[in-house]
Amino acid sequence: MKSVYEITAEIAGFSTLAEIENCIYQGDGRKGVMDALGRQKRRIEKELALLDKYEGMRRYERELEPGCSFIAGVDEAGRGPIAGEVVAAAVILPDGFLLPGLDDSKKLSAKKREVFREIIMREAHVGVGIADAGEIDAMNIYEAARVAMQRAVESLPVRPDYLLVDAMTVDAGVEETSIIKGDANSVSIAAASVIAKTTRDRMMAEYDMLYPGYHFSSNKGYGTKDHLAGLEDLGATPIHRKTFEPVKSLILKH
Repeated sequence: MKSVYEITAEIAGFSTLAEIENCIYQGDGRKGVMDALGRQKRRIEKELALLDKYEGMRRYERELEPGCSFIAGVDEAGRGPIAGEVVAAAVILPDGFLLPGLDDSKKLSAKKREVFREIIMREAHVGVGIADAGEIDAMNIYEAARVAMQRAVESLPVRPDYLLVDAMTVDAGVEETSIIKGDANSVSIAAASVIAKTTRDRMMAEYDMLYPGYHFSSNKGYGTKDHLAGLEDLGATPIHRKTFEPVKSLILKH
């Protein structure tokens, strides 16, 4: 008779629910074997659920694919912070691209975002656009986000046939569809969300070294307690948005 260890190793190689359900170990009453079967079943079910979700998030792309070769998802990161740029990304995923678990970047861990970023950067066409704090103050955050998106589209290495955009219009001279909660409903927009978020987070980590005392690495420019304490003690930096509160009031006070 095989040991529990040997059977557990064999079960770990099962890749379908049918293998689990029809295997000879279903009749093995040992707890270690039953636990291994249960764990592998849950793992496979989770993988299948992620695949189903991914395919569901491809519905917008599937509808366009018969006539469009280069569909770009477009998203931005950084509308809410009181410091730092707004960063946009445009991503064209290649045919056959598969990345189960891809989702709105806010739903992913920092580690998972970085793993996905490396895959997307390696396999997809990627463009990044930025609008800085001065442009945000001059235009307003909504228009600055649009400009960043336009720059992201313009920086793509190939011209897109169509844009899928998260809850905005880009007006970049390319036909587009605005999708509410697009980063959770389109794989292309979700990919752009990951690139925009990770790019901006890296920039804020660099600003943390350039402007110590504001804790930019941890707060990403949002008005946390530590950030506001640094702002009160040290004043505004060149990357602070001077039309955003409480930065605006602090500048007026001083």
